[in-house]
Amino acid sequence: MLSLSGLSKSYAGKVALAPATLTFADHSFTCIVGKSGCGKTTLLRLIAGLEAPSAGTIALTGTARRIGIVFQEPRLMPWLTVAQNIAFADSAAPHEDPARLQKLLQQLELTEAASLYPRQLSGGMAQRVSLGRTLYYDPDIILMDEPFSALDYFTRRSLQLTLLQLYAATRKTILFVTHDVEEAVLLGDRVLVMASGAIQEQISINLPQPRQAVQVEIQSLRQRILVALSERSSS
Repeated sequence: MLSLSGLSKSYAGKVALAPATLTFADHSFTCIVGKSGCGKTTLLRLIAGLEAPSAGTIALTGTARRIGIVFQEPRLMPWLTVAQNIAFADSAAPHEDPARLQKLLQQLELTEAASLYPRQLSGGMAQRVSLGRTLYYDPDIILMDEPFSALDYFTRRSLQLTLLQLYAATRKTILFVTHDVEEAVLLGDRVLVMASGAIQEQISINLPQPRQAVQVEIQSLRQRILVALSERSSS
């Protein structure tokens, strides 16, 4: 389990993240949604250890020890092939695990692209490699910072479904940051709504996967979040 207690961050006296106390259960999928500058990426960077908190603590309990992160940009090494980029994620391991690598390539529909270089990949394929790299590292918790935001609708939806399949297979704990309200309610079993550096609302979603945007329940949740964000922006 991941626990935050009074976690906050300020830059030059300006509050980027108000004190937050939260728990993320093992094997949960939490989406963090809000407008640009609301503090959601700051929260993720603090959990990842990329920023030091101004106050508060972060605790990992139970078996959760390793944290992996998927950024908005794939950040692939241009001199390595697809397979090499994925396997490089766990460079501390004594040797590459060919069976695990092949399984990931298959799950991510990258088997035929294994020998290609990043310059030969589409945006969606590059992001699949980025996700594969994180999964090969085999973290207990995966942090995802708007990983699909630069992709077209059809590629983004394809990757969302791939992510859900991998989540069902691996049961990793996922924290997924997005500014897309529809994406948040399609993916998460809990949605944290952020505005002005604070978590304004927590919404549990008990709907089976895969979900469709046209579902009445999804549209209702989407509208609820949009209204909450609009109210916070105007207050």
